[in-house]
Amino acid sequence: MSNAIKNFVEKLIRENRVMFFGKSYCPYCKNAKSILGGRGIQFKEYEIDLEKNGPQVQQYLLEKTGQRTVPNIFINARHLGGNSDLVAAQESGKLDTMLNHKSEL
Repeated sequence: MSNAIKNFVEKLIRENRVMFFGKSYCPYCKNAKSILGGRGIQFKEYEIDLEKNGPQVQQYLLEKTGQRTVPNIFINARHLGGNSDLVAAQESGKLDTMLNHKSEL
């Protein structure tokens, strides 16, 4: 994995309160976006399937998180996970805790 890809992904994660890596056709991504949007949570999205370096970004995310699927969501530079993780975090209150927690980065 190139340093350029690592640096690119890490910068997106660091500079955006909620960073959403997904694919334009993914139903789980659409659901997760609906949850975030329905709560008025602004997020930066990167559509892996629409970007030239998308496959490299997805490979780096796999190396970083161990998660092969999308969406791949980070909140305040901390990995949340995918759609089912977002649903569970919303139901448990963990989502609010993560949103209110500032990164130490």
